[in-house]
Amino acid sequence: MSSICRNMITFPRVVLFGDSITQFSFESSGWGTILAEKLVRKCDVLNRGLSGYNTRWAKIVLPRLIGKNSDTQNIVAVAIFFGANDSSIKEENPRQHIPLEEYVDNLKSMINYLKSVNIKEDKIILITPPPLEESAWEKWCLEKGYKLNRYNTSVGEYAKACGRVGSSCGVDVLDLWTLMQKENPDFSCYLSDGLHLSAMGNEFVATNLWPLLEKKVSSLPTILPLWDTVNNENPEECLQGTLD
Repeated sequence: MSSICRNMITFPRVVLFGDSITQFSFESSGWGTILAEKLVRKCDVLNRGLSGYNTRWAKIVLPRLIGKNSDTQNIVAVAIFFGANDSSIKEENPRQHIPLEEYVDNLKSMINYLKSVNIKEDKIILITPPPLEESAWEKWCLEKGYKLNRYNTSVGEYAKACGRVGSSCGVDVLDLWTLMQKENPDFSCYLSDGLHLSAMGNEFVATNLWPLLEKKVSSLPTILPLWDTVNNENPEECLQGTLD
């Protein structure tokens, strides 16, 4: 091709940053997949889920995922979804457990870092961990040779702390821990093993996250013209952009 496009197409980006619940979100019918489908031709949804990670580790790696020299102006939203591992019982799971006060500090640190690279508060969403169905999770633990290493009441304390961080920092919060239990007292239907999401849980997350995310992406145009608007006699005019 003799002509070279000067205007390369750069898709806006939504970054999903979390633990295994985020990493698994691109599986079939996962909440990340649902969001990506909604945003086709508008922006890329990037999965930066790290199974097993807590906020102590996440705080360290975040600058390697969204660097100070990155093109952060194209990031339209960042969802931070940690707490399921942080809230582990220290005596049974000291490797992943993070004290509540440090969890709060780590979330604030990540928000402040994003702000330092020009990703402002209105682009950030905090997501609390979902509730824990203890009997199902205990069964999973026993099969792996562990004792029950999480309690729903403890997860709730971390979820409430996450909400307080959101309020104090001026960022949106999706409180899954409260919403799932309010929606259905038998919230086990939202969980596949007591901790991770079932198909219904993935749908619940996507449905409740979408209104928060939609506010941040509503102004994004469809990228490239719709097929029935392309000038068939001169497609280069609208498809190539400005040419050298």
